[in-house]
Amino acid sequence: MTSPEANAAPPWARMIATVFGTGYLRPGPGTWASVATVLAWWAIARTLPETRVPYVAAGLAALAVLVGIPAATRVARASRVKDPQFVVIDETAGQLITLIGAPLTWPALLAGLLLFRAFDIIKPPPVRWLERVPEGAGIVLDDVAAGLYALLALQALLRFGVLH
Repeated sequence: MTSPEANAAPPWARMIATVFGTGYLRPGPGTWASVATVLAWWAIARTLPETRVPYVAAGLAALAVLVGIPAATRVARASRVKDPQFVVIDETAGQLITLIGAPLTWPALLAGLLLFRAFDIIKPPPVRWLERVPEGAGIVLDDVAAGLYALLALQALLRFGVLH
């Protein structure tokens, strides 16, 4: 459940920052948000022409970053917590970045999910350093970096035929 202070954030910011309430799921709200993002992406991407899929993934990732930073800032300020666990728009952005150019197969989507969660949890440099950036930018940018690491790893697995 959210704190009363977090409710002081504008409703649009809470809706975006928590990805429609996904951030309140327990345990592991970041993992729930990543799973929800993969499932939503699979459902959306299946309706698109194959040539448009990577561009739509990149566009949605950019939108999640551009709207997510101010939303995360507003909610973090209202909750008086530097990086509230219930703010999960950063996981959505990072997970979408991971899936840019990934085929819509369950092995590729599952690998993308696992790779992103691993890089988000381990936080290799410079991912951890980006957490020091103030407010919503710091909340979101470390997951953008984790998403880029996972994107590269997933593309390498696909390129070398480990996944199809």
